[in-house]
Amino acid sequence: MSGTPPTNLPYRPCVGIMLVNKDGRVWIGDRINPTKPDSTITWQMPQGGIDEGETPSEAATRELLEETGTDKAEIVLESAHWYNYDLPAAVVGKALRGKYRGQTQRWFLIRFTGEDSDIDITADEPQEFFQWRWADIDELVDLIVDFKRPVYERVVAEFREEVKALRKA
Repeated sequence: MSGTPPTNLPYRPCVGIMLVNKDGRVWIGDRINPTKPDSTITWQMPQGGIDEGETPSEAATRELLEETGTDKAEIVLESAHWYNYDLPAAVVGKALRGKYRGQTQRWFLIRFTGEDSDIDITADEPQEFFQWRWADIDELVDLIVDFKRPVYERVVAEFREEVKALRKA
């Protein structure tokens, strides 16, 4: 660790993606975690950093392609807020290259316009997930690691009605 107190470290700007299929179910991936291969809480929605010069929507589109292998999708809604989470104290200074206390995320609700066969989690290196599935929106909060749970609760609450509308569309 650099000696900088965790509360003085910045948040890493990134995006989160709630990809929803025509049935109103949400894409989740089972994350590859070489440091904790026995962990059972490894499911999450796609997310990733915003590169220099990139807008959040550009980052969301790029991250979706990198993590799911598909670009058959359209942005429906951008979250009204940036959502922050802090890393657990034990990994601050180690995770995220030791430069950040956590992440600040702009979330996107994205409609999947393709078929399941259009998803290829092996399309990009390094591969982020070793399996994926569609989940009910009410499963998401229980499947995420504890320190990200408050963000997932707020994102689910913000996007819930629009996800219902997509299911009916």
